[in-house]
Amino acid sequence: MTATLEHTGDETADERILHTSALRKLLARPELGSAVGALAVFAFFAFAADGFLRATSLSTVLYASSTIGIMAVPVALLMIGGEFDLSAGVLVTSSALVSSMFSYQMTANTWVGVGVSLLTTLAVGAFNGSVLTRTRLPSFIVTLGTFLMLTGMNLGFTKLIDGTVSTKTIADMEGFESAHAVFASTLTLGGVDVKVTILWWLGLVALASWILLRTRTGNWIFAVGGNEDAARAVGVPVAKTKIGLYMGVAFGAWISGQHLLFSFDAVQSGEGVGNELIYIIAAVIGGCLITGGYGSAVGSAVGALLFGMTSKGIVFAEWNPDWFKFFLGAMLLLATLLNAWVRKRAEATK
Repeated sequence: MTATLEHTGDETADERILHTSALRKLLARPELGSAVGALAVFAFFAFAADGFLRATSLSTVLYASSTIGIMAVPVALLMIGGEFDLSAGVLVTSSALVSSMFSYQMTANTWVGVGVSLLTTLAVGAFNGSVLTRTRLPSFIVTLGTFLMLTGMNLGFTKLIDGTVSTKTIADMEGFESAHAVFASTLTLGGVDVKVTILWWLGLVALASWILLRTRTGNWIFAVGGNEDAARAVGVPVAKTKIGLYMGVAFGAWISGQHLLFSFDAVQSGEGVGNELIYIIAAVIGGCLITGGYGSAVGSAVGALLFGMTSKGIVFAEWNPDWFKFFLGAMLLLATLLNAWVRKRAEATK
Protein backbone atom coordinates (compact mmCIF):
# COMPACT_ATOMS: atom_id res chain seq x y z
CA MET A 1 0.00 0.00 0.00
CA THR A 2 1.32 3.43 -0.93
CA ALA A 3 1.44 5.77 2.00
CA THR A 4 -0.14 9.20 1.62
CA LEU A 5 2.03 11.96 3.03
CA GLU A 6 0.81 15.24 4.41
CA HIS A 7 3.24 18.15 4.81
CA THR A 8 2.74 20.59 7.66
CA GLY A 9 5.63 23.03 7.77
CA ASP A 10 8.82 20.98 8.10
CA GLU A 11 7.07 17.85 9.43
CA THR A 12 5.78 14.90 7.43
CA ALA A 13 2.90 12.74 8.75
CA ASP A 14 2.29 9.21 7.56
CA GLU A 15 -1.36 8.09 7.37
CA ARG A 16 -0.37 4.62 8.60
CA ILE A 17 0.54 5.99 12.03
CA LEU A 18 -2.31 8.45 12.40
CA HIS A 19 -4.44 7.63 15.43
CA THR A 20 -7.86 6.16 14.70
CA SER A 21 -10.34 6.84 17.46
CA ALA A 22 -12.42 4.05 18.98
CA LEU A 23 -15.57 5.92 17.94
CA ARG A 24 -14.48 5.99 14.32
CA LYS A 25 -13.72 2.28 14.38
CA LEU A 26 -17.11 1.58 15.95
CA LEU A 27 -19.00 3.68 13.41
CA ALA A 28 -17.20 1.90 10.60
CA ARG A 29 -18.51 -1.52 11.65
CA PRO A 30 -21.17 -2.81 9.19
CA GLU A 31 -23.15 -4.53 11.92
CA LEU A 32 -23.49 -1.49 14.21
CA GLY A 33 -26.93 -0.48 12.97
CA SER A 34 -28.33 -4.00 13.22
CA ALA A 35 -26.83 -4.44 16.69
CA VAL A 36 -28.61 -1.30 17.89
CA GLY A 37 -31.83 -2.61 16.34
CA ALA A 38 -31.37 -6.01 17.97
CA LEU A 39 -30.97 -4.43 21.39
CA ALA A 40 -34.12 -2.39 20.82
CA VAL A 41 -36.14 -5.44 19.72
CA PHE A 42 -34.83 -7.46 22.66
CA ALA A 43 -35.77 -4.73 25.13
CA PHE A 44 -39.20 -4.35 23.53
CA PHE A 45 -40.15 -8.03 23.77
CA ALA A 46 -38.60 -8.30 27.22
CA PHE A 47 -41.34 -5.90 28.38
CA ALA A 48 -44.12 -6.84 25.94
CA ALA A 49 -43.94 -10.63 26.12
CA ASP A 50 -44.31 -12.55 29.36
CA GLY A 51 -41.69 -15.26 29.65
CA PHE A 52 -39.49 -13.89 26.87
CA LEU A 53 -36.51 -13.69 29.24
CA ARG A 54 -36.84 -17.27 30.42
CA ALA A 55 -33.90 -19.51 29.55
CA THR A 56 -36.13 -21.91 27.63
CA SER A 57 -37.64 -19.05 25.63
CA LEU A 58 -34.23 -17.63 24.75
CA SER A 59 -33.13 -21.09 23.67
CA THR A 60 -36.13 -21.24 21.35
CA VAL A 61 -35.23 -17.81 19.94
CA LEU A 62 -31.65 -18.92 19.32
CA TYR A 63 -32.82 -22.09 17.58
CA ALA A 64 -35.11 -20.12 15.27
CA SER A 65 -32.26 -17.71 14.59
CA SER A 66 -29.78 -20.51 13.88
CA THR A 67 -31.95 -22.12 11.20
CA ILE A 68 -31.82 -18.80 9.33
CA GLY A 69 -28.29 -17.87 10.37
CA ILE A 70 -26.65 -21.01 8.99
CA MET A 71 -27.66 -19.85 5.53
CA ALA A 72 -27.43 -16.10 6.17
CA VAL A 73 -23.66 -16.36 6.82
CA PRO A 74 -22.62 -17.70 3.38
CA VAL A 75 -25.29 -15.58 1.70
CA ALA A 76 -23.74 -12.52 3.36
CA LEU A 77 -20.29 -13.45 2.04
CA LEU A 78 -21.79 -13.87 -1.43
CA MET A 79 -23.44 -10.45 -1.21
CA ILE A 80 -20.18 -8.87 -0.06
CA GLY A 81 -18.73 -10.40 -3.21
CA GLY A 82 -21.35 -8.54 -5.24
CA GLU A 83 -23.78 -11.38 -6.04
CA PHE A 84 -26.82 -13.11 -4.55
CA ASP A 85 -28.51 -16.49 -4.89
CA LEU A 86 -32.24 -16.96 -5.46
CA SER A 87 -31.89 -20.75 -5.44
CA ALA A 88 -30.58 -20.96 -1.86
CA GLY A 89 -33.98 -21.78 -0.31
CA VAL A 90 -34.92 -24.70 -2.56
CA LEU A 91 -31.31 -25.94 -2.54
CA VAL A 92 -31.76 -26.73 1.16
CA THR A 93 -34.69 -28.99 0.26
CA SER A 94 -32.78 -30.51 -2.67
CA SER A 95 -29.94 -31.40 -0.30
CA ALA A 96 -32.32 -33.15 2.07
CA LEU A 97 -34.13 -34.97 -0.75
CA VAL A 98 -30.93 -36.32 -2.30
CA SER A 99 -29.71 -37.57 1.07
CA SER A 100 -33.02 -39.21 1.91
CA MET A 101 -33.84 -40.81 -1.44
CA PHE A 102 -30.31 -42.08 -2.10
CA SER A 103 -30.13 -43.68 1.33
CA TYR A 104 -33.57 -45.27 1.05
CA GLN A 105 -33.47 -46.43 -2.56
CA MET A 106 -29.91 -47.75 -2.41
CA THR A 107 -30.58 -49.31 1.04
CA ALA A 108 -27.28 -47.81 2.14
CA ASN A 109 -26.08 -46.38 5.41
CA THR A 110 -27.57 -42.91 5.82
CA TRP A 111 -24.05 -41.45 5.92
CA VAL A 112 -23.61 -42.55 2.31
CA GLY A 113 -26.65 -40.45 1.40
CA VAL A 114 -25.24 -37.54 3.41
CA GLY A 115 -21.97 -37.75 1.46
CA VAL A 116 -23.70 -37.96 -1.92
CA SER A 117 -25.86 -35.02 -0.92
CA LEU A 118 -22.78 -32.95 -0.08
CA LEU A 119 -21.20 -33.63 -3.46
CA THR A 120 -24.46 -32.93 -5.30
CA THR A 121 -25.15 -29.71 -3.43
CA LEU A 122 -21.61 -28.40 -3.96
CA ALA A 123 -21.97 -29.25 -7.67
CA VAL A 124 -25.06 -27.03 -7.87
CA GLY A 125 -23.12 -24.19 -6.23
CA ALA A 126 -20.22 -24.68 -8.65
CA PHE A 127 -22.73 -24.70 -11.53
CA ASN A 128 -24.20 -21.37 -10.45
CA GLY A 129 -20.77 -19.78 -10.10
CA SER A 130 -19.43 -21.20 -13.36
CA VAL A 131 -22.42 -20.12 -15.45
CA LEU A 132 -22.28 -16.67 -13.87
CA THR A 133 -18.59 -16.12 -14.53
CA ARG A 134 -18.57 -17.65 -18.02
CA THR A 135 -21.69 -15.92 -19.39
CA ARG A 136 -21.44 -12.64 -17.41
CA LEU A 137 -25.21 -12.86 -16.95
CA PRO A 138 -26.67 -11.16 -13.85
CA SER A 139 -26.86 -13.41 -10.80
CA PHE A 140 -30.60 -12.68 -10.71
CA ILE A 141 -31.11 -14.47 -14.03
CA VAL A 142 -28.69 -17.35 -13.39
CA THR A 143 -29.96 -18.23 -9.93
CA LEU A 144 -33.61 -17.65 -10.86
CA GLY A 145 -33.13 -20.28 -13.55
CA THR A 146 -31.55 -22.64 -11.03
CA PHE A 147 -34.37 -21.92 -8.58
CA LEU A 148 -36.99 -22.95 -11.15
CA MET A 149 -35.08 -26.05 -12.22
CA LEU A 150 -34.53 -27.22 -8.66
CA THR A 151 -38.16 -26.56 -7.74
CA GLY A 152 -39.32 -28.73 -10.63
CA MET A 153 -36.73 -31.42 -10.01
CA ASN A 154 -37.55 -31.63 -6.31
CA LEU A 155 -41.19 -32.32 -7.05
CA GLY A 156 -40.69 -34.38 -10.21
CA PHE A 157 -38.04 -36.76 -8.88
CA THR A 158 -39.80 -37.22 -5.54
CA LYS A 159 -43.08 -38.24 -7.23
CA LEU A 160 -41.23 -40.38 -9.77
CA ILE A 161 -39.16 -42.29 -7.20
CA ASP A 162 -41.41 -42.35 -4.13
CA GLY A 163 -44.80 -41.94 -5.77
CA THR A 164 -45.76 -39.04 -3.47
CA VAL A 165 -44.65 -35.49 -2.75
CA SER A 166 -42.69 -36.58 0.32
CA THR A 167 -39.87 -39.04 0.92
CA LYS A 168 -40.10 -42.30 2.84
CA THR A 169 -38.97 -42.34 6.46
CA ILE A 170 -35.34 -43.31 7.04
CA ALA A 171 -35.56 -43.36 10.86
CA ASP A 172 -34.94 -47.12 11.05
CA MET A 173 -31.88 -47.12 8.78
CA GLU A 174 -28.32 -47.70 9.90
CA GLY A 175 -26.48 -44.49 10.67
CA PHE A 176 -29.59 -42.44 11.34
CA GLU A 177 -28.95 -41.98 15.05
CA SER A 178 -25.38 -40.80 14.60
CA ALA A 179 -26.37 -38.46 11.77
CA HIS A 180 -29.21 -37.14 13.91
CA ALA A 181 -26.70 -36.44 16.68
CA VAL A 182 -24.53 -34.38 14.31
CA PHE A 183 -27.23 -32.41 12.52
CA ALA A 184 -30.37 -32.36 14.69
CA SER A 185 -29.59 -33.31 18.28
CA THR A 186 -30.45 -31.38 21.42
CA LEU A 187 -27.78 -30.72 24.05
CA THR A 188 -28.51 -29.90 27.69
CA LEU A 189 -26.39 -27.04 29.01
CA GLY A 190 -27.08 -25.74 32.49
CA GLY A 191 -30.45 -27.43 32.53
CA VAL A 192 -31.49 -25.75 29.24
CA ASP A 193 -32.02 -27.63 25.98
CA VAL A 194 -29.85 -26.24 23.19
CA LYS A 195 -30.14 -27.36 19.58
CA VAL A 196 -26.92 -28.39 17.86
CA THR A 197 -27.73 -26.02 14.97
CA ILE A 198 -26.80 -23.15 17.28
CA LEU A 199 -23.26 -24.56 17.47
CA TRP A 200 -23.15 -24.99 13.68
CA TRP A 201 -24.28 -21.38 13.32
CA LEU A 202 -21.69 -19.94 15.71
CA GLY A 203 -18.98 -22.04 14.09
CA LEU A 204 -19.85 -20.73 10.63
CA VAL A 205 -19.88 -17.13 11.89
CA ALA A 206 -16.41 -17.60 13.40
CA LEU A 207 -15.06 -19.28 10.26
CA ALA A 208 -16.53 -16.67 7.91
CA SER A 209 -15.23 -13.80 10.06
CA TRP A 210 -11.75 -15.32 10.03
CA ILE A 211 -11.88 -15.69 6.24
CA LEU A 212 -13.05 -12.10 5.71
CA LEU A 213 -10.71 -10.40 8.17
CA ARG A 214 -7.61 -12.59 8.36
CA THR A 215 -7.04 -14.19 4.96
CA ARG A 216 -6.16 -13.16 1.43
CA THR A 217 -9.41 -14.75 0.26
CA GLY A 218 -11.29 -12.22 2.40
CA ASN A 219 -9.47 -9.38 0.65
CA TRP A 220 -10.45 -10.91 -2.69
CA ILE A 221 -14.12 -11.09 -1.66
CA PHE A 222 -14.23 -7.40 -0.70
CA ALA A 223 -12.29 -6.44 -3.83
CA VAL A 224 -14.55 -8.40 -6.18
CA GLY A 225 -17.67 -6.93 -4.58
CA GLY A 226 -16.30 -3.40 -4.57
CA ASN A 227 -15.06 -3.23 -8.16
CA GLU A 228 -14.77 -6.41 -10.18
CA ASP A 229 -12.80 -4.89 -13.06
CA ALA A 230 -10.31 -3.20 -10.74
CA ALA A 231 -9.91 -6.44 -8.79
CA ARG A 232 -9.22 -8.38 -11.97
CA ALA A 233 -6.69 -5.76 -13.06
CA VAL A 234 -4.59 -6.28 -9.91
CA GLY A 235 -4.61 -10.06 -10.22
CA VAL A 236 -7.55 -11.14 -8.08
CA PRO A 237 -8.93 -14.50 -9.33
CA VAL A 238 -12.46 -13.18 -9.80
CA ALA A 239 -13.97 -16.34 -11.31
CA LYS A 240 -12.54 -18.67 -8.66
CA THR A 241 -13.62 -16.30 -5.88
CA LYS A 242 -17.21 -16.16 -7.09
CA ILE A 243 -17.43 -19.89 -7.71
CA GLY A 244 -16.07 -20.46 -4.21
CA LEU A 245 -18.68 -18.12 -2.74
CA TYR A 246 -21.51 -19.98 -4.46
CA MET A 247 -20.11 -23.26 -3.22
CA GLY A 248 -20.05 -21.72 0.26
CA VAL A 249 -23.79 -21.07 -0.04
CA ALA A 250 -24.22 -24.66 -1.19
CA PHE A 251 -22.31 -25.91 1.86
CA GLY A 252 -24.66 -23.96 4.14
CA ALA A 253 -27.62 -25.44 2.23
CA TRP A 254 -26.22 -28.93 2.81
CA ILE A 255 -25.99 -28.39 6.58
CA SER A 256 -29.51 -26.94 6.68
CA GLY A 257 -30.85 -29.73 4.48
CA GLN A 258 -29.41 -32.45 6.70
CA HIS A 259 -30.88 -30.74 9.74
CA LEU A 260 -34.27 -30.69 8.02
CA LEU A 261 -34.05 -34.36 7.12
CA PHE A 262 -32.75 -35.73 10.42
CA SER A 263 -35.14 -33.61 12.46
CA PHE A 264 -38.22 -35.15 10.84
CA ASP A 265 -36.78 -38.28 9.07
CA ALA A 266 -38.78 -37.38 5.92
CA VAL A 267 -38.93 -34.35 3.61
CA GLN A 268 -41.71 -32.58 1.73
CA SER A 269 -40.54 -31.78 -1.80
CA GLY A 270 -42.21 -28.36 -1.89
CA GLU A 271 -40.42 -26.90 1.12
CA GLY A 272 -37.91 -24.06 0.98
CA VAL A 273 -39.57 -21.83 -1.61
CA GLY A 274 -39.33 -18.23 -0.41
CA ASN A 275 -36.68 -18.85 2.23
CA GLU A 276 -34.01 -17.37 -0.03
CA LEU A 277 -35.55 -13.94 0.56
CA ILE A 278 -35.33 -14.45 4.33
CA TYR A 279 -31.62 -15.22 4.05
CA ILE A 280 -31.04 -12.11 1.95
CA ILE A 281 -33.11 -10.00 4.35
CA ALA A 282 -31.05 -11.22 7.30
CA ALA A 283 -27.84 -10.28 5.50
CA VAL A 284 -29.15 -6.85 4.49
CA ILE A 285 -30.44 -6.12 7.99
CA GLY A 286 -26.97 -7.11 9.20
CA GLY A 287 -25.33 -4.39 7.12
CA CYS A 288 -24.57 -6.03 3.75
CA LEU A 289 -25.02 -3.86 0.68
CA ILE A 290 -26.97 -5.17 -2.31
CA THR A 291 -24.26 -3.56 -4.48
CA GLY A 292 -21.49 -5.56 -2.77
CA GLY A 293 -18.17 -4.74 -1.16
CA TYR A 294 -19.51 -4.07 2.34
CA GLY A 295 -20.78 -6.20 5.20
CA SER A 296 -19.74 -8.79 7.76
CA ALA A 297 -20.50 -12.31 8.92
CA VAL A 298 -21.30 -11.04 12.41
CA GLY A 299 -23.84 -8.66 10.91
CA SER A 300 -25.64 -11.55 9.20
CA ALA A 301 -25.79 -13.31 12.57
CA VAL A 302 -27.35 -10.23 14.15
CA GLY A 303 -29.84 -10.06 11.28
CA ALA A 304 -30.80 -13.70 11.85
CA LEU A 305 -31.11 -13.02 15.57
CA LEU A 306 -33.48 -10.14 14.85
CA PHE A 307 -35.55 -12.51 12.74
CA GLY A 308 -35.62 -15.11 15.51
CA MET A 309 -36.53 -12.61 18.22
CA THR A 310 -39.35 -11.13 16.16
CA SER A 311 -40.85 -14.44 15.03
CA LYS A 312 -40.83 -15.97 18.51
CA GLY A 313 -41.44 -12.72 20.39
CA ILE A 314 -44.77 -12.30 18.61
CA VAL A 315 -45.75 -15.81 19.72
CA PHE A 316 -44.67 -15.21 23.35
CA ALA A 317 -46.60 -11.92 23.34
CA GLU A 318 -49.67 -13.83 22.07
CA TRP A 319 -50.14 -11.48 19.14
CA ASN A 320 -51.66 -12.41 15.83
CA PRO A 321 -48.80 -14.03 13.83
CA ASP A 322 -50.28 -12.56 10.66
CA TRP A 323 -48.44 -9.36 11.60
CA PHE A 324 -45.04 -11.04 11.46
CA LYS A 325 -44.32 -10.12 7.83
CA PHE A 326 -45.22 -6.51 8.59
CA PHE A 327 -42.67 -6.36 11.41
CA LEU A 328 -40.09 -8.10 9.23
CA GLY A 329 -40.55 -5.54 6.45
CA ALA A 330 -40.41 -2.67 8.92
CA MET A 331 -37.18 -4.05 10.41
CA LEU A 332 -35.67 -4.33 6.94
CA LEU A 333 -36.43 -0.71 6.08
CA LEU A 334 -35.39 0.67 9.46
CA ALA A 335 -32.16 -1.35 9.56
CA THR A 336 -31.26 -0.27 6.02
CA LEU A 337 -31.86 3.39 6.84
CA LEU A 338 -29.92 3.10 10.10
CA ASN A 339 -27.01 1.37 8.36
CA ALA A 340 -26.93 4.10 5.72
CA TRP A 341 -26.85 6.78 8.43
CA VAL A 342 -24.05 4.96 10.27
CA ARG A 343 -21.96 4.77 7.08
CA LYS A 344 -22.42 8.47 6.44
CA ARG A 345 -21.36 9.25 10.00
CA ALA A 346 -18.32 7.02 9.61
CA GLU A 347 -17.33 8.76 6.37
CA ALA A 348 -17.85 12.18 7.97
CA THR A 349 -15.43 11.37 10.81
CA LYS A 350 -12.60 10.39 8.48
